[in-house]
Amino acid sequence: MPQHVCNGATLMCSFGLAPGQLIVPPVNRVMTSSQPAANIMDHQPMVNIASFGACVSLANPVVAAATSAALGVLTPQPCIPATVTPWVPGASTVLLGNQPSLDNMCTLNCLWGGVIQVAVPGQFTELIP
Repeated sequence: MPQHVCNGATLMCSFGLAPGQLIVPPVNRVMTSSQPAANIMDHQPMVNIASFGACVSLANPVVAAATSAALGVLTPQPCIPATVTPWVPGASTVLLGNQPSLDNMCTLNCLWGGVIQVAVPGQFTELIP
């Protein structure tokens, strides 16, 4: 079942070596689990999408250069996400800031070939005592 994604969600990249985090500024003024809710436009590298530690994609020029310098031994390099398109497909039935909201079924592509997915959406059921 899809869940809305909010600030602090845990993300994973298929070429990253560590989990990353989604950062959502409170510009849309919609909250879920006491955190700002995300929409498909929350994809800006190093603004919304934090680093995944190190990158192992040979499509990344920095990784390719380091690997070449190491005589072909794969040499991971610091991850700087290159996400230029919005998350897809988005939850088209729920709009935040005139854009589809982001749910845990959405994916985001990195220019270096990585596919970013939501591991933990950050939204939790809140029990009222």
